Amino acid sequence: MAFDYKKEYKEFYMPKNKPSIVKIPKMNYIAVKGKGNPNQEDGEYKKSIGLLYAIAFTIKMSYKGDYKIEGYFDYVVPPLEGFWYQEGMKGTIDYNKKESLEFISLIRLPDFVTEKDFLWAKEEATKKKNTDFSKVEFLTYEEGLCVQCMHIGSYDEEPKTLELMHELMKEEGYEMDITEKRYHHEIYLSDPRRVSVDKLKTVIRHPIKKG
Repeated sequence: MAFDYKKEYKEFYMPKNKPSIVKIPKMNYIAVKGKGNPNQEDGEYKKSIGLLYAIAFTIKMSYKGDYKIEGYFDYVVPPLEGFWYQEGMKGTIDYNKKESLEFISLIRLPDFVTEKDFLWAKEEATKKKNTDFSKVEFLTYEEGLCVQCMHIGSYDEEPKTLELMHELMKEEGYEMDITEKRYHHEIYLSDPRRVSVDKLKTVIRHPIKKG
């Protein structure tokens, strides 16, 4: 059976819809940076998703070709994630100004995938799909201490969940620590094309530090 990160690391991918404090270790990602309204059909965000999945599945299916990744095992491609921020906004997101959103779209890589393997996949996808993958990066990121919660429903209703998260954060003696290197983080467990808005599942994280 294929290794499923959501099932094996439930504390990171399947939290309860009640806020909790968690420490996230260093992980490697496929990443694409961009800006703009994520709902725009031909916008940077939706294009970034296509680029991410092309590389992710090139790596996943590599065992069928001549290139062999050391330590490879069968796995389910982890869920799409995103770091979100806005210039001039300290610690919050203005959901009414989506056109000014900046993002880093992400898909986690298995630990056995090295930067060398990633570069091979990037070159392989470029040849096979005749597409420009120059925006795609190999990102190593240690998120550290965070408050997180499962949000169920519309993305525009996230502030309600964030309020609960921040209440717990303060009760436990922490303060928010969103900076130029620590971000509002979302993990998308539902496909909005197939799930009704009121049932969308999104893990939300905010970085924190001791107050």
